[in-house]
Amino acid sequence: MRKSALANFGAWFVVALVVAEVKDAAAANCTPTELSPCLAAIKGGGTPSQQCCGKLKEQQPCYCSYIKNPSLKPYLDSPNAKKIAAACGVTIPNC
Repeated sequence: MRKSALANFGAWFVVALVVAEVKDAAAANCTPTELSPCLAAIKGGGTPSQQCCGKLKEQQPCYCSYIKNPSLKPYLDSPNAKKIAAACGVTIPNC
């Protein structure tokens, strides 16, 4: 019985480590600099490139954390950013 309890603990420990790594990997993907291909279009109001649209879609799960960041919020709230997001088929959420 004691070995079974130890085995269960070991299994739960491994699961906890895997979950922690997955969360860290997901968090690591939220990198605002990944949106740099969109910067020229956001500042100048031009047409977004395919690379920009790809990055917008890739970073979409990160938008709420970006919006909560005072230094990034103006970029996501700007009229140009909203036009670019719409052109790319991406919705900027209300967080």
